[in-house]
Amino acid sequence: MDFKKHIKETPDFPKKGILFRDFAPLLRDHFQTSIHALAELYTQEQWSQVDCVAGVDSRGFILAAGLAFYKQKNFIPVRKSGKLPPPVQKVKYDLEYGEDALEMSPGKGSVLLIDDVLATGGTLKAALELCEKSGFKVVDIGCFINLSYLNNLTWNSRPIKAVIEYEK
Repeated sequence: MDFKKHIKETPDFPKKGILFRDFAPLLRDHFQTSIHALAELYTQEQWSQVDCVAGVDSRGFILAAGLAFYKQKNFIPVRKSGKLPPPVQKVKYDLEYGEDALEMSPGKGSVLLIDDVLATGGTLKAALELCEKSGFKVVDIGCFINLSYLNNLTWNSRPIKAVIEYEK
């Protein structure tokens, strides 16, 4: 399936100079196919090592929850600051226009970390640090869309897995 043709591109959103790539139409019309494609990025051996799928607030929740259900794994939300009751672990990270923080409840087990879009990598790096700080072992990291022209993020010396990659 050509996933890119279902991605809506909105210039100058959320601010001038940004080309926002929205995968909501793809999920509306091809949710099961999208989840299946994301699941296929990982081998059966990799899936056998995963206890939970962690999704980054907020659109990463959609993918991670669908993926967890599809692969019969548990789901863990990685939330923006102030959205979870204590106890939580917290990691701050820089944005192009300020600072933000992610939180999650402590736990244990192995995690596949999922987000919707990888742009500069700040959010995913913070989520990775947060998973480890919270007691989880990260097995792998993935996203649906990688804007590889904005980052060179790797994990364990490997590129981040993505269903769609935009090189510009």
